[in-house]
Amino acid sequence: MLSAAILLVAFHLGLTFSGLVPNLVARPLHVALILPWIFLFTEQRSQRWVTAFGILLALAGMAAAVWIAVNADRLADQYGFVETGFQYAVGAVLLLAVLEAARRAIGWPLPVVAAIALLYAAFGQHVPGEFGHAPLPPASLMGTLTLAEGGIFGQLTGVSVGVVAIFVIFGAVLNAGEAGQGFMNLAAAAAGRLRGGAGKVSVIASALFGSISGSASANVASTGAVTIPAMIRMGYPRRIAAAVEAVASSGGQIMPPLMGAGAFVMVELTGTPYTQIITAALLPALLYFAVVWFGIDAYARRLDLGGLPPEQQPEAKEVLVTSAFFMVPFTVLLGAMFWVGYTPQYSAALAIIAGAVLLLTGADMRLDLRRAAGRAEVALIGAARQVSLIAAIILCASIIIGVLAMTGLGVKITSLILSVSNGNLWPSLLLTALACLVLGMEVPTTAAYVICVSVAGPALTALGLEPLQAHLFVFWFALLSTITPPVCGAVFIAAGMAQENWLRVAMTAMTLGVGLYLIPLGMIARPDLIRLAEAPGSALLAAALVGGGCVVISYALIGLRRRIQTVAGLLLGLAMIFVSWGG
Repeated sequence: MLSAAILLVAFHLGLTFSGLVPNLVARPLHVALILPWIFLFTEQRSQRWVTAFGILLALAGMAAAVWIAVNADRLADQYGFVETGFQYAVGAVLLLAVLEAARRAIGWPLPVVAAIALLYAAFGQHVPGEFGHAPLPPASLMGTLTLAEGGIFGQLTGVSVGVVAIFVIFGAVLNAGEAGQGFMNLAAAAAGRLRGGAGKVSVIASALFGSISGSASANVASTGAVTIPAMIRMGYPRRIAAAVEAVASSGGQIMPPLMGAGAFVMVELTGTPYTQIITAALLPALLYFAVVWFGIDAYARRLDLGGLPPEQQPEAKEVLVTSAFFMVPFTVLLGAMFWVGYTPQYSAALAIIAGAVLLLTGADMRLDLRRAAGRAEVALIGAARQVSLIAAIILCASIIIGVLAMTGLGVKITSLILSVSNGNLWPSLLLTALACLVLGMEVPTTAAYVICVSVAGPALTALGLEPLQAHLFVFWFALLSTITPPVCGAVFIAAGMAQENWLRVAMTAMTLGVGLYLIPLGMIARPDLIRLAEAPGSALLAAALVGGGCVVISYALIGLRRRIQTVAGLLLGLAMIFVSWGG
């Protein structure tokens, strides 16, 4: 297992440092390296026949992917057409391996959607009306999806290979060392003494940790193990303690630099530079955490919750030492990107080296090679598992995107949105938001974002939105399902840790996380909110209005008892977000 992890990590770092490798070589090898982590190196117990099937499918899928990499030049000359029965078999094995990998990684919904898409591509010519399509020759359909760069090895897989994998490795290296404790210590030092300090520590720690983990569930499981018991000890009701952690942890997927892999996908889909995307996403993300902060403060006032006791607050020296374990790699990352001008993946690779060097020591400042070796193993295996999980999602979503492109279904759905909304922007936005929420309940955020923006993005840009504005809007609403019933993964985990009814936690989380529902609408009402680099003054003014409106609404829902006051607060907050004073 360790050897496979070393191979996977070395391959992706090698791609970053070695320069350009043909897509039809790098992407199939990426698939070959991730399949064992889904089928073979799994901690899940399965029936014997399931295990045997997994081994056979993994080996067949790896062999098919390696065959494509070896024959990349010849396949490029086929222009996406299958020429032999053997090539049909290779394509079928790859499709089956990708669908089953996604099922084992994240469950049935996404692979079922992908399978339906494949059936539509094969038989859609029999669908009556405008949603049918012209017959697709089987040789073209199979070849484009599996032997060329139009499906499994398409644009999204390129993002997974070239950028996402490197940043996931970076996060794994930080998590294996003292960086996680550094996040907690810095958060406790910054907010521990304040009213409701335990909850505010959770917000800061989750923002910091989430910026590298990019996963709401991982964020809850890690920081929640510390913050939820601390909040309960400080007098927080269990439903509020769990809700605080679920809401704070959900922000990790909108917090630069990772954004749960969404930032890198946006780079490819919009053609916008990575640095511009994370700059545009920064103010909305900070507003989200600010609104959660003020919501916690409102609860703290109501419940008379104090700060952390002195014995739970770290000493200044401890904060300084442990913070260095994430500050140094982050400084390397941001300095290489913004000051030197390296690409995001090359900058992250340099930051990985800095983080790996720091694994040699710890908060005790001792050089311990045995401890470093253990941490390196944790980092390598953790990176391989997470890279493979995200890749399984992206590969499956790539099948859907490939079918949308080949059949023209995306254009037809865009036309449907425009016709149903009668060409009006806000009805289109609400339809898109509903679609994101429903799809996000069944598939991970990044996959929901990719699918939704593929069909709704063109409609939103046709109605006047800038591409980045439309993409950020869709991405935020794809995240709603982390705290919105009936499927709310972050809430389920936090409720279990707090031993509280999940529905009560979800209702509280929706109140605390009201910014998640309103801030993306604020991006549309006040476009300057995402123009921090181009117009910082206007962006800060828009942030003050949108953030202020969300805080007023949050306080009206949490801190005001009389109904008329609550209604007045809601109206004032909505006016601050949506009413234009420019005339």
